[in-house]
Amino acid sequence: MTSPWIIDVTSEDFEQQCVQRSHTVPVVLDFWAPWCGPCKLLGPLLERLAEEQSGRFVLARINIDQAQELAYDFGVQAVPTVLALRGGKMVGRFTGLIDEPELRRFLDAIQPPEHERLVAEAAADPAHAEEKLRQALELAPQDAQARIALARLLAEQDRWDEVQQQIAELEARGFLEPEAQELQARLRLRALAAEAGSVEACRAELAQAPQDRNRQWRLAQALAAAGQYEEAMQLCLELVRQDRHGLGEPARELMVQLFHLLGPDNELASRYRRQLSLALY
Repeated sequence: MTSPWIIDVTSEDFEQQCVQRSHTVPVVLDFWAPWCGPCKLLGPLLERLAEEQSGRFVLARINIDQAQELAYDFGVQAVPTVLALRGGKMVGRFTGLIDEPELRRFLDAIQPPEHERLVAEAAADPAHAEEKLRQALELAPQDAQARIALARLLAEQDRWDEVQQQIAELEARGFLEPEAQELQARLRLRALAAEAGSVEACRAELAQAPQDRNRQWRLAQALAAAGQYEEAMQLCLELVRQDRHGLGEPARELMVQLFHLLGPDNELASRYRRQLSLALY
């Protein structure tokens, strides 16, 4: 049978065909054997329901005689054994032959919650993404990933006041995910851009009084807002070293925001994070 919803899987392609796929659709693993009588009854029933439900789940057939390693990994001791994966994790399991009503209940139970389904649909449907994400948040206001996805979408559209609202909702929990910290950093840099003025004007001002820390701080803000992160962080670092309990504190905070913006794997951020730690301790 050729069907997009029914696949035969081996140990070699299991990761791609099943684990990775389960992040977008539930995958039902049917461990069977050609010598197994009950398998010959359950297998066709699973195949019929996979066709009938047309993408609500993917049926992955695994012949244990040809995939003994997989059977061992999943602790399969008898066939038929059926497992369900969603998001890379097992969300259901049974062994033996069950009737159609019970099987339908099993397939219903492995489906993602409605709000998770809407978030997945939003990722695949940019034209209706905002609508679907807002629907998801109506159903599950605590869904941080849906709120972050909405905030990112709003940022792409330069709707920064609404981005701020979403970040505030997330921040009310007392913490922020790295993705939300990045958006928060972008918000703060936009505010700096409005306050600090141009890099050229700040440089000219500092040239008249190179030791003036207030002018150094204004230039650091202007540089950060303009995306000149390395020079901005160097100025901030000097302020931390020279004026720890004065302008050094907002300078430290700006460096932390830039670390969030650049991400944990950025070489520039890693270098200045180490230097900031040395300056503080």
